[in-house]
Amino acid sequence: MADSSEYTPPKVWTWNKANGGRFANINRPIAGATHDKALPIGKHPLQLYSLATPNGQKVTIMLEELLAAGHKGAEYDAWLIRIGDGDQFGSGFVEVNPNSKIPALMDRSGPKPIRVFESGAILVYLAEKFGAFLPKEAGARAECLSWLFWQMGSGPYLGGGFGHFYAYAPIKIEYAIDRFAMEVKRQLDVLERRLAENVYVAGAEYTIADMAIWPWYGGLAKGVLYEAGEFLQVQDYKNVQRWAKAVGERPAVKRGRMVNRINGDPSSQLHERHDAGDFETKTQDKLAPAN
Repeated sequence: MADSSEYTPPKVWTWNKANGGRFANINRPIAGATHDKALPIGKHPLQLYSLATPNGQKVTIMLEELLAAGHKGAEYDAWLIRIGDGDQFGSGFVEVNPNSKIPALMDRSGPKPIRVFESGAILVYLAEKFGAFLPKEAGARAECLSWLFWQMGSGPYLGGGFGHFYAYAPIKIEYAIDRFAMEVKRQLDVLERRLAENVYVAGAEYTIADMAIWPWYGGLAKGVLYEAGEFLQVQDYKNVQRWAKAVGERPAVKRGRMVNRINGDPSSQLHERHDAGDFETKTQDKLAPAN
């Protein structure tokens, strides 16, 4: 490892705003709202406030899969939360998620609105509400939930750990990148071994475990997430590649990835989603001749 100046932690940590890297303008050591801003409410019972990060994609993929499976009650409005602008610190959003992280869901289908936050909790809530994508048999259900929570526990090492130090940190720290790269490679090997024996992560059936894991590790397998494919040699994980391709080709997954997306090809972005027809309009825009 290359030599670097040794850091000695002070007796009392103090917040240095200049040390936040790319996200310095929104990172802070306290919670709560920074400004008053009510959240919009659309026509459907399910109101989603999100952004198409991997965590946000989990929920829009789930909702699109539910609709594709014929669950009409899963119609939803998806409102864009621009986390780079600090929308997640608005008073309305903090009321839905006191942790100020996307995604956040309000279910207004009953007499009293129900808030659900944390992407894994939202997936379980929707799966139980509609009786879909979560096995009912005890063993299969336990397997599915175990892999769902595997992602919730492993994801921070991939995102806030490897992703931050490899792609976003203001300085490259060899020790940090090596440490988290090693862990991400281990996680990929866990998936590789699991998918060598199973079509999907939880078994023979497509479940919320796949919906949770795919936006992170499918994106990594495709070399899109953090553009780290070559660095991590993701092509070596053949079973992960097979699974990532199969899940990524599902029409509902393709639609779910578009919702609340603000980067990439403009034709792949649907900033807000209020009706299934919004996708058709987007397709027509894509096919229309340039002026």
